[in-house]
Amino acid sequence: MTPETVPPDTSPTTNTFSWRFVTPLFTGSAINAINTSLIATALVPIAAAVHVSVGRTAVLVSALYLASAIAQPLGGKLAEEFGPRRVFLAGILIVLAGGTVGGVGQDLTALVVARVLIGVGSSAVYPSAMLLIRRRAEAAGLDAPPGGVLGGLMIAGAATSALGLPMGGLLVDAWGWRTTFLINLPFALLALAMAFFWIPADPPVEGSRTPRELAARLDVAGIVGFGGAIAALLVFLKGLPHPDWLVLGLAVVIGAGLVWWELRARRPFFDVRLLGTNPALTRTYLRFAVASLCVYTVLYGLTQWLQAGRHLSSEAAGLLLLPMTALSALLVRPISRRNLVRMPLIVAAVSCLAASAGVLALTASTPTAWIVAITLVFGITLGTTISANQTTLYTQVGTGELGTAAGLFRTFGFLGSIASSALISVVFQTQVNDHRLHMIALVMVIVSLLGLILVVTDRTVMARVRARV
Repeated sequence: MTPETVPPDTSPTTNTFSWRFVTPLFTGSAINAINTSLIATALVPIAAAVHVSVGRTAVLVSALYLASAIAQPLGGKLAEEFGPRRVFLAGILIVLAGGTVGGVGQDLTALVVARVLIGVGSSAVYPSAMLLIRRRAEAAGLDAPPGGVLGGLMIAGAATSALGLPMGGLLVDAWGWRTTFLINLPFALLALAMAFFWIPADPPVEGSRTPRELAARLDVAGIVGFGGAIAALLVFLKGLPHPDWLVLGLAVVIGAGLVWWELRARRPFFDVRLLGTNPALTRTYLRFAVASLCVYTVLYGLTQWLQAGRHLSSEAAGLLLLPMTALSALLVRPISRRNLVRMPLIVAAVSCLAASAGVLALTASTPTAWIVAITLVFGITLGTTISANQTTLYTQVGTGELGTAAGLFRTFGFLGSIASSALISVVFQTQVNDHRLHMIALVMVIVSLLGLILVVTDRTVMARVRARV
């Protein structure tokens, strides 16, 4: 794989990737992104309906984060082994089950199960879609990454995440909290039907299908270890500002055991060697995690401050962030179509730093226009970072590893969002005010500086204008 300058997408890409092929991929990918924030406005009415405290309903947010962080690379691994179309369809069916369970659930346990099912099912979609796109591009003999298609996938799979806040507010106000689960049904049914009829069938699965051979091919021990390490880390972060050092120690021990096992596995689930021998891929993951931390801190931390400090409703606070989402979506497509890497990554790092510094100047009396302006700068960060990093990822791994690598890419994004949630919980634990918002902003400035350093010191990025496989 070489970082050469290549022309942007041309007509062969358009002919290869028809609207029938890409529409189910885009529709399915949006389900996970929207569900990450959709539940936020429903937590209070859910607490009242199932007779628990509002604090306990936060597990509904954590459940989807944890399920998605683990299931993204797992979905990619399954797609590599058994076919991306099969895994895509199975994932959508699991989403349907989750939406149904949540729609009829009578207690918090049922709703947690529903959120886990939605997280697991929707997480299978993105890595499967990436693998479907790569295989179709290779079959068509395309030299350059199909940037327009990748851009559309990223708009659906990441740039739409902020839509969950206002959508959830509208649904809850109009028809009640159960609609935040039931809304998955029509989208999932639509994606399922389109994928079934419009995406070509996978070839037959090769190799032995005995339970022992399947366990070896999937590296079940590696999957369990990865899930355990991520779960322990999430529990530790969610416990802040009252750290449970025993849980953190458990995460370290499981993580060390995972590395030991994966270095010896014949077909590792979490390819440690790939990260070691491909430092450029590792930097791509880190850049995406840094940007995700800042963007999700804005999505959730700023909305909390708007509600507590400026007394806005959750619906109004969500609508205030819509321009950020719209701008990011507008930026993704032209950047992706041209397979641009270097300049978008520089812009992403600089804009993240500038916007984080802008949050330091916010007060309860700041004009709304200035708040929108700052969120728009974060929209630039979101649009540039997701497009350039996804294009870079596409060129950094082969087809045999793309499913798992794409899943890990999204996992690092979830780790960034989990870290942002922990940061917000620590700082806003007792009260939400201007001073505490500025404390969060200071952390964001420091993190943004690290992100900028990651970009400008990366020789492969600074030498790359456009990406080529």
